[in-house]
Amino acid sequence: MKRILILCTGNSCRSQMAEGFLKSFDSSLIVYSAGTNPSAHVHPKAIQVMKEAGIDISDGYPKDVDQFINESFDYVITVCDHAKETCPIFNGSVKKRLHIGFEDPAEATGSEEEVLTVFRRVRDEIKDAFYQFYRKEIKKGI
Repeated sequence: MKRILILCTGNSCRSQMAEGFLKSFDSSLIVYSAGTNPSAHVHPKAIQVMKEAGIDISDGYPKDVDQFINESFDYVITVCDHAKETCPIFNGSVKKRLHIGFEDPAEATGSEEEVLTVFRRVRDEIKDAFYQFYRKEIKKGI
């Protein structure tokens, strides 16, 4: 059973979506997400666009990376540059650290539809990148 921690700054969009996708690919994975500076809640548009993809992340909530600092993981994956730069040193063992970066959809501006378009694009990029990670690293080319 692989243990995976996905990190971003706020743990409100990108890391929550990545966690949802990984869990949907393989229910045997133990996947957590956290933030270096967690937000108050998961972004409503992240919840909305994930529901459109058939994945419910509405029960998720932003968590502080500090609560995982003593745990061991097979992978710690950062999904934003800030989290990559400020990723803490874990007291538990971390077999692999990876960075798979994405634009922050929460910073999108414009009309409601324009913002949703950015959220959908980033969601799809996360799905594709994490599926490639899953096939290459977890399932070794299924």
